Amino acid sequence: MNYKIRLKDGTTQVIQIIAITFKKLRVWKLSFSGGKEIMLYKVGNQWLQRTEDYLEQRYVILIGAYIDGLAAE
Repeated sequence: MNYKIRLKDGTTQVIQIIAITFKKLRVWKLSFSGGKEIMLYKVGNQWLQRTEDYLEQRYVILIGAYIDGLAAE
C-alpha cells in the first residue's frame, strides 16, 4: 500500500510498505518514490533497519509505530 509521510523540511514523500519474509524473519520493505528501498524489522518491541540503510532513527521509530497501528486494525 502507498502512504504519504511529511519530512522535516515540510515536503511529503510517498512510500510503499510491503511485509515480506527474509531469512525466516518478517521484514517490511519501504520503497520511496525516488527509487530508494529500506528494510525495517522488529525485535521485541524495538524497530530496527539494515546496517546499510541510513534512515534517521526517529523515522524508523515513527514508521514502525505506524506499522504496529496497521497490524492492530
